[in-house]
Amino acid sequence: MQVKSKIWLEKDGKLCFGIGRARLLRAVEQTGSLSQAAKTLGMSYRHAWSQMKSAEENLGEPLLVRNRGGQNRGGAVLTQKAEELLEQFETLDREVRALVDGRSG
Repeated sequence: MQVKSKIWLEKDGKLCFGIGRARLLRAVEQTGSLSQAAKTLGMSYRHAWSQMKSAEENLGEPLLVRNRGGQNRGGAVLTQKAEELLEQFETLDREVRALVDGRSG
């Protein structure tokens, strides 16, 4: 048997951020679009949008700057807060996994 870990961030008991939202933000960073990020990760746009909306509401600030589609095509970029949160979360996740994962239970 092996020990495994999974971390997430909560505020007032509500999920704000976890590995799924981190992956979604990285995909937005790479593709420049929430829609394309969702496709890359094999999820619906509606689910991706819901994840970001929930995270932003629970954190109390935006994580994406969205540009609507149309003639100039839409897109999204990470806010400074999103970049900082993502970096801090990924560092914490790596550190926790290095400390915990793989140990025998």
